[in-house]
Amino acid sequence: MTTGMSWILIIVIGVVGMLVQWKLKSVFAKYSKVLSPGGLTGAQIAQKMLNDNGIYDVNVTSVKGQLTDHYNPSNKTVNLSEDVYRMNSVAAAAVAAHECGHAVQHKVGYAPLKLRSALVPAVNISSKLSMIVIIIGLFIINIFPALFWVGIAMFAMVFLFSLITLPVEFNASRRALAWLQSSNSLGATELSQAKEALRWAASTYVVAALSSLASLIYYISLGNSRR
Repeated sequence: MTTGMSWILIIVIGVVGMLVQWKLKSVFAKYSKVLSPGGLTGAQIAQKMLNDNGIYDVNVTSVKGQLTDHYNPSNKTVNLSEDVYRMNSVAAAAVAAHECGHAVQHKVGYAPLKLRSALVPAVNISSKLSMIVIIIGLFIINIFPALFWVGIAMFAMVFLFSLITLPVEFNASRRALAWLQSSNSLGATELSQAKEALRWAASTYVVAALSSLASLIYYISLGNSRR
């Protein structure tokens, strides 16, 4: 693929990413207004799912921001955004259960989660330094080409991380929906709404992986054109 074509691909994926983010926010805003039948807040849903799965060493906490919800395996915390933590809604139940899905993955030793966690230190370094190494490498590619390819390898690590994230996120959503159904936390209609919300949330990770791949292709084609 030429540099020009790969640049167009990056732009197209960027536009798609913005549309997906807009749709995600729209869907979550919509289902944040739909009350869950059990009357439980996101925090209560999270605690109940953890208990039902025999997990008693994970704390449920509130964090600032919107859609900042995440599970931290290093300190075993389910971190819910303020609205999700306190609200009784289909959206809050879906998000809380999804994050607890990661806690369940941690408990059972889900392989993709273990691999992603192991890659975090290397990815943190690569994400910060890869662009610097690639740019410097481009300037001296005819003198010392190895530096440029080191930068490419570092960026490839970032892409690999985004790729491994996909099964982790999809599996967490499947665990969440299965529990929401088996625990009768949501009815059939609300379960369908939760599934839609989680599907759009998962779409953001797909776009992120595609964006990383497109950028990787662009940098490789740029390096080849400079040689």
